[in-house]
Amino acid sequence: MKRFDGKVAIITGGGSGIGAATAARLAKEGARVVLAGRTEAKLRATAEAIGDQSQVRWHVADISVQSDVEQLVAFTVEAFGQLDILVNNAGYGDRMARVTDIDAEYWHKVFDINVHSIFYTARAAVPHLAQRKGSIVNISSLSGVRGDYGSNAYNAAKAGVINLTRSLALEQAAAGIRVNCVSPGFIITPMQDNTPESVRQMWAEAAPLGRNGQAEEIASVVAFLASDDASFITGQNIVADGGVTIHTGSPNLFRLLGL
Repeated sequence: MKRFDGKVAIITGGGSGIGAATAARLAKEGARVVLAGRTEAKLRATAEAIGDQSQVRWHVADISVQSDVEQLVAFTVEAFGQLDILVNNAGYGDRMARVTDIDAEYWHKVFDINVHSIFYTARAAVPHLAQRKGSIVNISSLSGVRGDYGSNAYNAAKAGVINLTRSLALEQAAAGIRVNCVSPGFIITPMQDNTPESVRQMWAEAAPLGRNGQAEEIASVVAFLASDDASFITGQNIVADGGVTIHTGSPNLFRLLGL
């Protein structure tokens, strides 16, 4: 028996990157999945790549809009009769600026997509998850754990995701719903297509493992947290960053001293 046989999952931002990899992983392990996102073509392509069309559906939704989220959850329950897993993967932050230069519209958009969307999905999904003793996995970022130059809105929003995870875990524990979070480091996804190779290399060198991550590696962490293998884990933030946050920022003395 596969880990997710008989389970149904919603994955926001499911058209590419970590969302698509997570959908493929959960489906491979038996789950029926609903991919949510704003771009129909991406969702359709990801659904077709997963293969078994009886196992996957897609639904166009802007998860920063409450009515879209409510329709997404209703669509899922109508299609598959239940909801066991919610993966809040959709995220946004594509601008670098000082706080004195950033405009309020961008700031609010970052919070709408990264934080407010989780409020909407939790409100809509919790009644169904409670019936199944389900699980929520939120995707934050290394940027929610540490600060970045010029990413004030994204840093603040992703930190909010982590603490919202803890709050939701506390309030929903009595209903049997576990809520956890994953904070990836630099992951090679289509979001990084325009990132200069020099920047990619700097991130790889900052990681003790000496490389950047792959979407499939984050998907495996999500799958663990969503599964019964993590049945006694809730309210936690798992940082998957190749080791970037485990050191003080000191130079690599082994390399400098030839040891």
